[in-house]
Amino acid sequence: MRTVEDIIALLGGPEAAASHCGVGTEAIRKWRQARAIPAKHWPAVLTVTGLSLSDLPGAPGEPQKTEPTMASAADTPPEGATGCLVLADGTIIWGRGFGAETTTVGEICFNTGMTGYQETLTDPSYAGQVITFTFPHIGNVGTNIEDLESLTPAARGLIVKQDVTEPANYRSTKHLDGWLVSHGIPGLAGIDTRALTVRIRDLGAPNGVICHRADGVFDIPALRAQAAGWPGLEGMDLAKEVTCRQTFTWNETEWAWPAGFGQQSAPTHKVVAVDYGAKRNILRCLASAGCEVVVVPATATAEDILRHNPDGVFLSNGPGDPAATGAYAVPAIQGVMARQVPVFGICLGHQLLALSLGAKTYKLPRGHRGANQPVKDLTTGKVEITSQNHGFAVDPKTLPDSAKVTHVSLFDGTNEGIAATDRPAFSVQYHPEANPGPTDSHYLFHRFVEMMEASKANRG
Repeated sequence: MRTVEDIIALLGGPEAAASHCGVGTEAIRKWRQARAIPAKHWPAVLTVTGLSLSDLPGAPGEPQKTEPTMASAADTPPEGATGCLVLADGTIIWGRGFGAETTTVGEICFNTGMTGYQETLTDPSYAGQVITFTFPHIGNVGTNIEDLESLTPAARGLIVKQDVTEPANYRSTKHLDGWLVSHGIPGLAGIDTRALTVRIRDLGAPNGVICHRADGVFDIPALRAQAAGWPGLEGMDLAKEVTCRQTFTWNETEWAWPAGFGQQSAPTHKVVAVDYGAKRNILRCLASAGCEVVVVPATATAEDILRHNPDGVFLSNGPGDPAATGAYAVPAIQGVMARQVPVFGICLGHQLLALSLGAKTYKLPRGHRGANQPVKDLTTGKVEITSQNHGFAVDPKTLPDSAKVTHVSLFDGTNEGIAATDRPAFSVQYHPEANPGPTDSHYLFHRFVEMMEASKANRG
C-alpha cells in the first residue's frame, strides 16, 4: 500500500495531481489532511500511475485507521491521538498534538478572526487562556518577528481543526510549529472546533487542560484533577504578570508596505500609556497620531504618571478580572482624573475607567473574541466592525450620573463605550488599533488627540 504522499509524487506533484483529477490544489491538501484519496478519484489515479486498487490508502480491504475523536468518558486514547483536551467537568476531547510537548491549563475560549493568529497568540489580553480558532487555516502564513504584539506569547495553548501546513507567505521566517516549540506552547489539531465552539457558546467558557504527548500516553485522572482544580479567571489579577517592569519610551509608528515600521520624530503631544498588557500596535497608533509615548507599569501611581507632565493618559488593554486589577489601578486613575488630564481607555482600560467612575463589572459567559464584532457609536449613529478580546464587561446600570454610554454591541447589547460628562475621559471595550482586524475605529485615536488639544487650549 502506498501513502498519499507517494501517490501525489507519482502523479507529478500537487498541481499535476489536481489537474489529472480535475480538482483544485486545495483538494490535494485535503487528501494529505485525511491521509486518504476519495473513491471518486481512484480511476484517474490508477490510470495515470499504473497502480492497483490495493495500493491506494482507504481502498477496500485496507485496515482503516481510527481518527482521534471527541469522547465524553473513555480514558483510553484512540489510535493516532497524541494530544487531548480535558475539561473541568471530566470531558475528554482527543486530537493530534503539535507545538511544545507539554501540558497547560487555562480558560478555553474561542476566537472567530480569519487573520492574524500570530498577533492573537501574542496579545497579552489572552493570558490564562487557551484559544480555539474557528478559522481552519491556522499556520498557513507561518510566523515572523514583525507581527508580534509582545515579546512573549500570552496565550497558554491553541486548538485548531486542521493540521498546521507548511507556510506560504513571503514574510514567513519560521513554521508555526517550531515557533510554538520555541515558546513552550502546546497545540491540539484534528478537533471538531465547531462542536467545541457551540459548547462554549451554550455552556460558557470552561476551564481545561491541553496535553501533548508524542507517545500517546496520558495520565487522565491527573489531567482531570488539574482542570477541575484551576481557579479560573474571575478574581485573578493577571495584569501584573504581563506588564512591563520599568518605564520606557516608544516612538515606532504603524507598519506600511514596503517600508515597514516608521519612527515618530516630531510629536505634538505627550501621552503616558499605562501598560496593563498593551499590544505593540496600540503604542504604534498613538505614535502615528503624533504622540510621544511614555509607557509605565500597571502598578504606577498617580504621582508616577503625573511626574511626566502628560497631555493625556492612555489606559491599555490587558487580561484578568478588572475588579482585581482595580485594587491598585483605580486610585491611580482617579488621581489622574482629579487633575483634569484627558484619559482614553480600551478593553481592560475601559473597564478600569468605569470602576474609577464608580461603576461595576461582571464576567461574560463566553466573551467577545474576534475581528467581526459590530458596535454602534451612539454619538454619531454609525456602526463600526471592531476587533475585540474580552471576557468581562461594564454594567451600564451602575454608571453614575456623571458618565454616559457611548457605544453598544449589536451582537448582545452589552456596553462597548463610556464617557465622563464632567471631565475629559472616555473609553471603549474593543481594540481600535485592530491588529488584526478592520480599521473602522482608528478615529478614536484622533478623538483622543482632539481632547488633548482642547485641554491645552483651556489651560492656555
